[in-house]
Amino acid sequence: MNEPIPVIREVDQGTARLLPDVDRDRAWLLTVDGAPQSYVDLDDPVHLEFEYARRLAHVLDCATEPDAPLDVLHLGGGALTLPRYVTATRPGSRQVVAEADLGLLALVAEQLPLPDGSGITVHGTDARGLLEQTPPGTVDVLIADVFGGSRVPAHLTSVEYAQAAGRALRDDGVYAANLADGAPFAFLRSQLANFATVFEELALIAEPAVLRGRRFGNHVLVASHSPLDTAALARRCAADVFPARVEHGAGLVRLIGAARPVGDADAVASPEPPDGSFGIG
Repeated sequence: MNEPIPVIREVDQGTARLLPDVDRDRAWLLTVDGAPQSYVDLDDPVHLEFEYARRLAHVLDCATEPDAPLDVLHLGGGALTLPRYVTATRPGSRQVVAEADLGLLALVAEQLPLPDGSGITVHGTDARGLLEQTPPGTVDVLIADVFGGSRVPAHLTSVEYAQAAGRALRDDGVYAANLADGAPFAFLRSQLANFATVFEELALIAEPAVLRGRRFGNHVLVASHSPLDTAALARRCAADVFPARVEHGAGLVRLIGAARPVGDADAVASPEPPDGSFGIG
């Protein structure tokens, strides 16, 4: 049997590399310009290598009763790690994915094809454009994991974007976004302020050292119009190999502080990560 070899290709946003995992058959790491983007195990789609992906999966797991199908909108596709996870854990789910990098979509479709009957529809289009075209009240879970290189684009960081997310979700729907920031958390605080104007319930998931500002890292922002089961989320996140904390209530109010919502006219991309900030989690 031939050993898998790396696949390198120019895509719309840089140089994509699919690197085989020597420890797991048919498992691949996707990077773009050296930044890790996705990890997929084609034989075991429930295996999630990145810590932030596991935290997003915890949100999906807690969204409703186990095994129940969901209507999920994914903003950002990469190698379709979380859509594959939902297909495996919640058969019958209907999923829509927005991924603007057409070259990357072609690479993933060729090298990491979806299984037949996956229920996943992929659109090569801008994430916010697809979000704003989504009929109101039709989405159970909205997952946002959009990075242009290593930064969240500015048009996905405004209060108008948060309002569009709020319209797309059902009354008991849940929004979850992968964000990255470090102390003094100016970007993260603005995002929390944006979503606090739209949603009644907020939570934030991150490793304690990241929350304390000791290092730059991933935060998962969670929002809903309905009460969040933060206790269930906290149990799952605490049991991970790299445990995370779920912050909500008064703790988030203190973190937001004097931050104010940011409109489209003033929105900026997330900060550039310091060198060496990210790797496989």
